Amino acid sequence: MIMLKFEEQKKLDSVNGALAIRSEIESIVDEICKKGYKNICWLGIGGTYASCLQAEVHMKERSSIDFFVENAAEYILTGNKKVGEGTIVIISSVTGRTTEMIDGVKKAKEAGAEVIGFVDYADTELAKMSDHLISYPENEQLKFFMAADRFMYNAGEFNEYDELYAELDEHLARGLVEVEKSADELGESIARKHMNDSIHYFVGAGNQYGATYSYAMCYWEEQHWIRTKSIHSAEFFHGMFEIVDRDTAVTVFVGEDSQRKLSERVAKFLPRICGNYNIIDTKDYELIGISEKFRGHLSHLLMRVITSRIDVHIEKLNCHPMEIRRYYRQLDY
Repeated sequence: MIMLKFEEQKKLDSVNGALAIRSEIESIVDEICKKGYKNICWLGIGGTYASCLQAEVHMKERSSIDFFVENAAEYILTGNKKVGEGTIVIISSVTGRTTEMIDGVKKAKEAGAEVIGFVDYADTELAKMSDHLISYPENEQLKFFMAADRFMYNAGEFNEYDELYAELDEHLARGLVEVEKSADELGESIARKHMNDSIHYFVGAGNQYGATYSYAMCYWEEQHWIRTKSIHSAEFFHGMFEIVDRDTAVTVFVGEDSQRKLSERVAKFLPRICGNYNIIDTKDYELIGISEKFRGHLSHLLMRVITSRIDVHIEKLNCHPMEIRRYYRQLDY
C-alpha cells in the first residue's frame, strides 16, 4: 500500500536531526544553570502557545522550578511582574516574523529577560532577538521537552534523563514512523466520517490538551476550514456534555500521562449518549524500544503523527490543499 504524502526517510531524518541538536540545548541550558536564573517563561501564540501548554503540564508534576506560560498577545498588553532580570524566556517560531512574538520578546527583553529561541530561519527578526538561537525545522514539542528535561535534570529532578534519551536516540524516529503507518487506516476512516462536519468537538487532557487545542484550531479550523471547539477533559462534565446528542461529532484524545483518567472518563461516558464519536488512544500503538515508564512522556508525539494521517486524507477528500489560507498572512489585521 502506498500512503498519501508519506516520505519515510524524510520523517526519520527530521526526528533524528532534532534529537541531534540536544547537545546544543544542553550546552545552552547548562550555561544558564551554572550562572543562575530566577524563573522560566514559556511564551507563545497560537500553535506555539499550545506547545507551551504541553511543556507546562510536563514540568508541573515533576519540577519545583518556578515556571509559567504566557500568551504573547496577552503579555504585550498586561505584562507579568514575574518577567525580569533572571527570567529565561523560551520561544519557538517557524517564520520568525509573527508580530505578537516579536513584540512580546521585545517587551520581555526590555524587562531584562534572556531568550532561548527555537526559530527555524536564522536570518529573521525573531531569531536575531534571541540570546541563544537554535535553528532546526519542525519538531517543536520535542525541542521544548528537551529544554525542559535539561533544566529539570540540572535541578536534580530528572535522574532518568540519560536513560530516556539513550532510548530516544536509538528508537524514537523509527517508532514514530511505524505508529504513523499503522494509523493510516484510522486516519482515512475518521476523515471520511467527518469531512463535512458543521462542527467538531475535540477533548483531551494532560500533555494531550495542548495537542487538542492546537489540532482543533491550527489544523481543522485554519487549514481544513472546519469549525471546531476544543475542551479540556476535566471540564467536559461541567457544561459541554449537555449539548452532546446522538449525532454530535466528538473526538477524544487519550494519552498516557498522569491525566489519562480524565479522558478515559469522557471516553467511557460518550457511548451512552453519542453515536458519532472517536476515541484515539496512544496506548493502542506500539512504540518499539521505548520503556513503558516513558510512554506518558512521549504520548503527545504519538498523537501528532496519528492525527497527521487524518489531515492528509481530509485534504484529499475535500480537495483543499492545507497550505491555502483565506486571511492568515494574506491581509493586514
